[in-house]
Amino acid sequence: MTQDEINRAEWQKPHNWSDPIIGLYFSKRDTRTWVPKRNPKMGWTLNLAHPAGAWWLTGLVAAPLVVLSFIARRFRG
Repeated sequence: MTQDEINRAEWQKPHNWSDPIIGLYFSKRDTRTWVPKRNPKMGWTLNLAHPAGAWWLTGLVAAPLVVLSFIARRFRG
């Protein structure tokens, strides 16, 4: 079985997904950091079991907070 086949098989397993609305994905066997959501029309999500997925999540949460912090300082004085 190739890695692409493993990735597809892991993506299809329901227990690797959280609820259908939020659609968080967690699979240690899937080597992709970004995966299409269960409904690909809804975009992409992070594989939170992939080491880079945790870094992406941290950056995606931290970046807006840093920007808002700089904006708040600018308007305070």
